[in-house]
Amino acid sequence: MKKTHKRKKSSRMHGRKMGTHGTGARKNKRHSGMKGGKGMSGSGKRADQKKTLITKLYGHGYFGKKGITSKGTKRDTRKRINLRQIELNIQKYPKKGDAYEINLSSYKILGEGEVKNKLIIKAKEASKSAIEKVKKAGGEIKLPEKKVKEEVKEVEETPAQ
Repeated sequence: MKKTHKRKKSSRMHGRKMGTHGTGARKNKRHSGMKGGKGMSGSGKRADQKKTLITKLYGHGYFGKKGITSKGTKRDTRKRINLRQIELNIQKYPKKGDAYEINLSSYKILGEGEVKNKLIIKAKEASKSAIEKVKKAGGEIKLPEKKVKEEVKEVEETPAQ
């Protein structure tokens, strides 16, 4: 026989068993110690009784950082690309004459891979091996000129005695 009417969950624990709502004796529910404290108390590192409440309200990042973080050293976030990747995607770049012109002005060019085509690459930086490989294939890597500060040395003349 199929059940036609299912009881709603909201109708449960409403004053059953002398108003205890499943907490045992009536005195157990009266003090805040049964809840783990009032407010955010009891929400420390091992707060199993309030973990779901905190993760729902404050997000999963409430209980502190995880993992190893290095202090003092910054991670190198410069963009890099190997010659192999440039050669694999060579058809995307325009060809001027017999050479491919590639604008990678925010990248450092690294020398991994072989160069088969003549490349003219505009880049921020380049490794020595990358420059050598591109020159060997008949191309070049254009780098921005580094601004060299001219040091003016003032020589004080001391009177000869």
